[in-house]
Amino acid sequence: MSTARDRSGMSASERVIGIAHPQPAPILVAMRRFNLQTPILFVVIALALPFAFYAANFGQAGLRAALTEPHYLFSSNIPANNSIFSHMVAGALITLLVPLQLAAPLRRQFPRLHRWSGRLIVLAAILTAIGGLTYIILRGTIGGAAMNVGFTLYGGLTLLAATQTIRHARAGRIAQHNAWALRLFWLVLGSWLYRVHYGLWYLTTGGLWSNPEFTGGFDLVQNVAFFLPYLIGLEIYLRRRERPAPA
Repeated sequence: MSTARDRSGMSASERVIGIAHPQPAPILVAMRRFNLQTPILFVVIALALPFAFYAANFGQAGLRAALTEPHYLFSSNIPANNSIFSHMVAGALITLLVPLQLAAPLRRQFPRLHRWSGRLIVLAAILTAIGGLTYIILRGTIGGAAMNVGFTLYGGLTLLAATQTIRHARAGRIAQHNAWALRLFWLVLGSWLYRVHYGLWYLTTGGLWSNPEFTGGFDLVQNVAFFLPYLIGLEIYLRRRERPAPA
């Protein structure tokens, strides 16, 4: 049975109750069909790959006491050496794995792999955080007290995000699990973003407000700028996403 419609395409009943169902614009339909998230995640992996390879190679050489030249991270303090170089190897692993963990097509196609790789990521993230925190306790950072505080906060948040991510997953609280996984994603990328920030800063300013002792103005900001602004932005996004849609 057909329903008469006016020039606007609305039926009489639709006009009475004020409901119309216009078709979305073609560009919106195309955007919905083409999910940009997965390609962006693979681009992140490609950009972070040189850093991850360097960290893994440097870390394993440090663990074997086989560095090709002296480095301030390596000392006669064996526990400190093991802590920082384990931190680097584990950090390199999760830098590459965490973006893959967020790729929706991979989660849907390989749920069992997603669960097992998630356990591996959490274990490596915990090792990364504990390794970095232990090194700070044993030797401190090159930048002194301010860097100690910033990097300790970073390590503590990474440890928290890793444990919360798997805790909510095991309890079946998927929404909370996803939120903590996003927090872990940005924290894991923090070590790479730290280098990106410095690279861009030196490229554009020649190293203004920065020095080898990491006590310049830019250095002090960087003690938290490589992770805190990203977490704040993520929290704003999560809060807005949780708001109920207007009636």
